[in-house]
Amino acid sequence: MTLLFAVVSGAYGVGVFGDMKPGGFEDPGSDSRRAAQLAEKAFPQRAPDAVVVYRDKDRTVDDPGFRDAVVGQLEKLPKSEVTGVAHFWMTKMPSQVSRDRHATYVALNLQGDNDNAKEESYKAVIDKLAAPGVESLRGGPVPTGHQAGEEIGKDLGAAEGLSFPVLFILLVIVFGGLAAAFLPLVVGGLSILGSMAVLRIFAQLTDVSVFAMSLVTVLGLAVAIDYGLLIVSRYREELARGHSGEEAIARTVATAGRTVVVSGITVAVALAGMTFFPFGFLKSMAYGGVASVVLSVFFSLIALPAALAVLGPKVNALSLRRRSKDTQARSTEEGGWYRLAHGLMRRPAIVAVGTLAVLLALAVPFLRIEFGANDARQLPNSAEGRQVHNMLERDFDDNGVKSIDSVLVLKAPAGSPEQGAALQAYADRLGQVKGARGAQISGAEGTTARVSVNFDGTAVSPEARELVNRLKDVAPPPGAKAYFGGETAVFDDTLDALGETLPLMLLYVAVATYLLLFLAFGSVLLPLKAILMNLLALSATFGVLVWIFQDGHLQDVIRFDPTGNIEPNMPIMLFALIFGLSMDYEVFLVSRIREQYDLLDDPTAAVATGLQGIGRLIVSAALLMCVPLAAMATSGVLTMKLFGVGMVFAILLDVAVVRILLVPAVMKLLGRAGWWAPGPLARFYSRYGIKETDAAPEAPRPAPVSV
Repeated sequence: MTLLFAVVSGAYGVGVFGDMKPGGFEDPGSDSRRAAQLAEKAFPQRAPDAVVVYRDKDRTVDDPGFRDAVVGQLEKLPKSEVTGVAHFWMTKMPSQVSRDRHATYVALNLQGDNDNAKEESYKAVIDKLAAPGVESLRGGPVPTGHQAGEEIGKDLGAAEGLSFPVLFILLVIVFGGLAAAFLPLVVGGLSILGSMAVLRIFAQLTDVSVFAMSLVTVLGLAVAIDYGLLIVSRYREELARGHSGEEAIARTVATAGRTVVVSGITVAVALAGMTFFPFGFLKSMAYGGVASVVLSVFFSLIALPAALAVLGPKVNALSLRRRSKDTQARSTEEGGWYRLAHGLMRRPAIVAVGTLAVLLALAVPFLRIEFGANDARQLPNSAEGRQVHNMLERDFDDNGVKSIDSVLVLKAPAGSPEQGAALQAYADRLGQVKGARGAQISGAEGTTARVSVNFDGTAVSPEARELVNRLKDVAPPPGAKAYFGGETAVFDDTLDALGETLPLMLLYVAVATYLLLFLAFGSVLLPLKAILMNLLALSATFGVLVWIFQDGHLQDVIRFDPTGNIEPNMPIMLFALIFGLSMDYEVFLVSRIREQYDLLDDPTAAVATGLQGIGRLIVSAALLMCVPLAAMATSGVLTMKLFGVGMVFAILLDVAVVRILLVPAVMKLLGRAGWWAPGPLARFYSRYGIKETDAAPEAPRPAPVSV
């Protein structure tokens, strides 16, 4: 059945790349989107869907040969795909000619009422834009999104090709054998294939962002390997205790399997929080992420135990190292993790305060985060869209299509004398607003009109956002309704939507996580402690990302061009991912500590023996998860690079600082209070709690260590 699933899902899922779309960073219900829809119906858009730069190193735009080559090619474009063309020889706009007059840009409007339809139109003319004898470069919103999708697909293939062999080598080192090392990779591969099929199904029902595939590939592989590692390790542990193959599988599923379930639900809950936002990008990430996690849990509990049942003791076949029984007997009380835990718990207050100080210091840059739009600067310099963006910024005096547009629905036709006078008066008032550099009526058709406001500076600067809000305060003509559009208005609406939805998403994640962790730990304090620790670690991660990607540090090492800001959807996505995966390791660690506490009834000994039993596995799982994420950090797309770097740093910080240092220290300070719950809740946990094991103790109770 597993093999059949892999074949069917792989054959169907591979077509997902053709069904996914770029974009998804805008609120479809915003005023700026309404403004774009009104302008699309009434008159050609002021903001182009595509910008093609034509350049000739020998001839200028005044040369008839240059003109004839470009205009002749543009006239051949099919009207069914290109609804509008604006070139210099038509508009006579000086802003469309470079300073040296050897280059000009052409603005194109594409057929389609949404980004997906426009991309299809662009694909139909992509090879018809080059003019004979003239260099041409394709850029603008739609071509940039198309190029980003192609770059991501190429980077994903390279990341997968690099990750699998490296992961196999590391798994061999972790397990000390070839047979056991192969199993988690199988789970990861099945998860990826299944998630691709699920995404393609979603793509038939709604828009799915092309960026979602990057999350499916990385998260499906990373989480599946984590869960596979936990299941296989526990199975080998049960075999070492003398249990038969069938009994070992039953005990593994009843213990580590239950931990995988609660861990997977916790991660999926955090990822599902992204569906609260109206943006297609975040919703797509939620679809792909939840599918990856759920399928990873499914195959870890179904396919992996079946494979272990077939292998039995042969899971230890092709072993590269051997451990004596004496070493195994001594490992619980004399292992390095056991001694480290006791060392940390000798000075728990110092360890806790020092660790918190480090996290807070790393979080300081997060206080000055600046948000910016996702534009062509996310592409590498070799991409055409990035080259067009650089040329427009470097070689042209002004952006002739940059403006803040007020699209009005009037009570009477715009051509009437009374309405025309009111419209002109409105334009004059807009042009006099602080920060504006004039305004003019740029379109009028029936009862729809457009007034465009020019301004200095970049479209997504704080000053531009302030200008939009001041313009919105200007009263429109009597009886008219004004909708503000353009890049600045879109960006302002995006930040407003994020700010309005974020508190609801945070409340949902916090409450759901608290309830799940209570079922896992049986404590009212430990879930609160875990949530607070995660928020601290997240703040530290965001601080480091601001320091690197916003401020430009390490740009030569990581190889990127800083934009001076962070795309606002990325922190939301990283929050959901990092929060969920951090809880993944929290469940692994504290579930094992809870098991030891139930056996030993000593909170100090429980922390030490629990860390000894799971510490090596958590570190191994974290390092394995970092492999595909680090491969993603090599992407040429800045968004993917930030994602990879942020995830790697967050995971290493979480495991090395929070789980290994801070958790033992805080749990020592809490003592027995950490495991307290009111009587009714304690009875509820005793009956329904998700515990690591129900088995009776199999080893003598270790002697308490003086701390």
